[in-house]
Amino acid sequence: MMKFTKMQGLGNDYVYVDCTREMIEDPEGTARFVSDRHFGIGSDGLILICPSETADFEMRMYNADGSRGEMCGNGIRCVAKYVYDYGLTDKTSISVETLGGIKYLDLTVEDGKAVMIRVDMGTPGLSAKQIPIVSDEDRVIDEPILVDGMEYRMTGVSMGNPHTVVYVDDVQGMDLEKIGPSFEHHERFPKRINTEFARVLDRKTVEMRVWERGSGETLACGTGACAVAVASILNGLTEDAVTVKLLGGDLEIWWDRQTDKVYMTGPAKVVFDGTIELP
Repeated sequence: MMKFTKMQGLGNDYVYVDCTREMIEDPEGTARFVSDRHFGIGSDGLILICPSETADFEMRMYNADGSRGEMCGNGIRCVAKYVYDYGLTDKTSISVETLGGIKYLDLTVEDGKAVMIRVDMGTPGLSAKQIPIVSDEDRVIDEPILVDGMEYRMTGVSMGNPHTVVYVDDVQGMDLEKIGPSFEHHERFPKRINTEFARVLDRKTVEMRVWERGSGETLACGTGACAVAVASILNGLTEDAVTVKLLGGDLEIWWDRQTDKVYMTGPAKVVFDGTIELP
């Protein structure tokens, strides 16, 4: 039997396992099983909270298809809430090791529970090779891309994982189930891609939907919201502090241009605890 906690950040839900106390032998298969919303628990993936030799904790994140993800902004906020609320730490400033680097988090605590988390997401990666995106340019900013016979314009950003931001006139009305996979598996993205479809509402507000690599559309994506904010600033569309409106709620994103770091602030919540027998 595997003990777990289901948590969500703006509706981006994952199954969390405390691997300081138990081991998961097949995380890829476990991720696929628990993520199934009919035969499993139902989630966007699996996140393991592990000991770390370089930080307070390590976050190992797996998408719903079992593939390993480098980073998850909503997921890492839930990790912070878990380790505080469940007594793994009493610190309100912690570090978490990820495949996208070590991230630093500050917790706002009310009545003994972490309710809001601010994440230092680090420096955005803008090099096409770093993201990676196949391009003749060093940076992909407002660059054309042909997808399913239509030309879009994209801006590439790495937030520890690969993103491309595409601006559209109608975010809510687009057929994301059709266009999302075409972006994810496009030949210009050798490691696949997370795609944010965004519309600027004003100089301080952007709305978006996201097609996540390995998971499909999710209600929110923290790294994606950061990518949208960075892309919007690079294209001269917004100020440096932006409210990003996602299907699951809002995230506050600030790109501190002096330190070149991106900060994300948002909530994290426990849905329920349970145990499940793995196949």
